[in-house]
Amino acid sequence: MRETRSGDVRGRVAREAAELLYTGQEKEYRQAKVRAARILGVRFLPSNREVAEELDRIADEEEGPARRERLVEMRREALGIMEVLRDLHPRLEGSVWRGTAHQNSDIDIAAFSPSPEDVLTLLQERGFRVTKAEWCSVTKGGRAVASFHIHLALPSGHEAEVVVSRPEERDVLRRCGIYGDLITGLDCSQLRRVLEENPLQRLVPKKTS
Repeated sequence: MRETRSGDVRGRVAREAAELLYTGQEKEYRQAKVRAARILGVRFLPSNREVAEELDRIADEEEGPARRERLVEMRREALGIMEVLRDLHPRLEGSVWRGTAHQNSDIDIAAFSPSPEDVLTLLQERGFRVTKAEWCSVTKGGRAVASFHIHLALPSGHEAEVVVSRPEERDVLRRCGIYGDLITGLDCSQLRRVLEENPLQRLVPKKTS
């Protein structure tokens, strides 16, 4: 009985956290879960995956068939950007890679170059509208890693973020904080194949018991 009650509470917290994320009241899973638990007056925190699954349900409920159409459109837009960057080993990552994108999602692309400013110039020369470009630094494995973030506003109204890292970072795969697998993403040929064969394909690992 206690296990059932715990599961119910976790589900309620996951749903509340997902609502906070979907409506933009919170940006990060951890903060959303803590705030949701506080709102509901409980101490249980669900996993990030449980929150992601609730977020997925909310997006389906709110957006209907338009959500699937948007995913295909965003994957095509991603391929267009990646083809411009094809010599920089671009990878599609994030929710558009996973197939879980919703109306507030953007397109996340990783690229690798010793000269990020040249990537910025290339995108501008190819007609992309850059809304922001900045250096960001995060700590990975106890070391600071810098990357150059280029934000694009696309004609469709969607947004994209191209994160340019040093070439030596190309083979360093990160573990996903939501699903626990490695963030492999899709390269140009893989994304093109998905669009040709199954444009709505979900690339989410199966739950383990």
